[in-house]
Amino acid sequence: QVQLVESGGGLVQAGGSLRLSCSASGIIFGHNDMAWHRQAPGKQRELVAAITEYGSTVYLGAVKGRFTISRDSAKSTLYLQMNSLKPEDTGVYYCNSRTGLWNWGQGTQVTVSS
Repeated sequence: QVQLVESGGGLVQAGGSLRLSCSASGIIFGHNDMAWHRQAPGKQRELVAAITEYGSTVYLGAVKGRFTISRDSAKSTLYLQMNSLKPEDTGVYYCNSRTGLWNWGQGTQVTVSS
């Protein structure tokens, strides 16, 4: 059974930084593309960043240059370094495959105050 556990969220002022982590179990982590998604209040979940098993990355235009996705396959852990945060980055952040293949975890709340 796949289990995804996100952590690292919190309340931060605009311009601040956070580093999210996602611990994955039940999958061969090193052989899967992984991604971060987010859901803002009243909006649909959207893809924020993705990374292939080979380390290639893609980003939502609104976060490009500010967020960095990375992975540690030895630890089965996915990361999202978020810098220069903006209020519009507020939401619940989830990890999953790029297409949301597995059951969603509880997510981690990110709140950016202006």
